[in-house]
Amino acid sequence: MILETEYLYLKEMHQDDFDDLKMMLQDPDVMYAYEHNFSDADVQFWLDRNIKRYKDFGFGLWGIYLKETDEFIGNAGLSMQDADIEQVIEIGYLLKKEFWYKGYASEITKGIKEYAFNELGLSKVYSIIKHDNIASQKVAKKLGMIKEKEFTTKYYNGDMLHYLYSISK
Repeated sequence: MILETEYLYLKEMHQDDFDDLKMMLQDPDVMYAYEHNFSDADVQFWLDRNIKRYKDFGFGLWGIYLKETDEFIGNAGLSMQDADIEQVIEIGYLLKKEFWYKGYASEITKGIKEYAFNELGLSKVYSIIKHDNIASQKVAKKLGMIKEKEFTTKYYNGDMLHYLYSISK
């Protein structure tokens, strides 16, 4: 186990998490910020990449589980991301749709922020949020993050405006 909060815990994902991950990453509502659903090959790449990140960096996106039932409800964690012209360590998360609006995103990102600062010794973490993802912007602000800048990235369907939020220890 990586960390636990009041209702949730994080642990490394493994190949046996593929089906749960697939259900989430192939849901068009969950993946709207990516503007496409993942294929089975995309899901496998996502899983393999995060397993590699655990070994290479000591962090990645971990599985989120409900303490009460051990049910997989999403993934969250830290990853190196390009933000305009710099690389940053981002707190990111995805939740299965049925677990939206229950406070889980705020709960798990708070735990990840504390883990990043207290266990990994990071001095600053970021969130890269699509301009129209109001719910994630609210989560970032609740975490104490401030919007640093706006930038545009090239993505599957063209240019996409993002906001870079951050918080320092």
